[in-house]
Amino acid sequence: GLFDNVTDLSEKQLPGFILQLRTIFNNLSDVDKHYKRKEYLLFPFLEKHLITGPPKVMWGKHDEIRDLLKSSFEALESPVSTVEEMKSLVQLVLVPAVEMLDGMIMKEEEILFPMAMDTLTEEEWYKVYQETPNFGYCLFDPEDEWQPSGTKVEKQEYVTADAIRLSSGAFNLAELEALFLHLPIDITFVDKIDKVRFFSHSPNRVFERNRSIIGRDVRMCHPPGSVHVVEQILSDFKSGKENKAVFWMSNFMGRFIYIEYSAVRGKEGEYLGVVEVTQDITQMRKLEGDQRLLSYEHK
Repeated sequence: GLFDNVTDLSEKQLPGFILQLRTIFNNLSDVDKHYKRKEYLLFPFLEKHLITGPPKVMWGKHDEIRDLLKSSFEALESPVSTVEEMKSLVQLVLVPAVEMLDGMIMKEEEILFPMAMDTLTEEEWYKVYQETPNFGYCLFDPEDEWQPSGTKVEKQEYVTADAIRLSSGAFNLAELEALFLHLPIDITFVDKIDKVRFFSHSPNRVFERNRSIIGRDVRMCHPPGSVHVVEQILSDFKSGKENKAVFWMSNFMGRFIYIEYSAVRGKEGEYLGVVEVTQDITQMRKLEGDQRLLSYEHK
């Protein structure tokens, strides 16, 4: 097995053994790609077929394995000076991680994959296949491409006739309006001929906007003293010299405001306009440590 050599390990062999284990566990970390493919590609299709229990349990086990692998990496990076320390590390940290990985493989081969093969249609499997490159493959990339014959993309049942369709999903108008209303950022879009085309109308906007600016030249929406900055940004974005400009104000009415201008470009790199994103980050700058548990104390 993987850890058989630890029993007869000498102090001289210890550094090489640790290096070997680091390489192995570094390769094992690739399993995260596999788990994400299951979680974000396979599980949604099982859910569509009303199979929710096994994916939910398995996702929880994925997270446990991720935690064990993280502990293994940290342990292998820490100083280990004796064989006895190495034996303890193997038994207490590394073995549990490998055993849980093996257990997951068994659950996949005996339960999940047979169930998925019996449930998903060929069209659904092809959608999983098409999206897989976004997550990557685990340990090796397949050499052959798969193109099932007669594959047709099924119409998504949840997409209504009045939907605003985008490449990664769809909204109806009410959903899209509400989304912009609730984003924790303010957005303003200026098109390629420098006209203001859109702004998000959130209740706590940093800078006031009203509908009278729609269709106006963006230069006319700024005080004279800052027009030269607007001109510089537009010129640099249109020429391709730059793609982003960032500003911040440390005391704007008692708040710390972050402003980011980004060039908006099409698939061929052509200039389509500029988007301004503004955010009040006063509270974010006070954050320390982690918050991984649900809490509403910020209200």
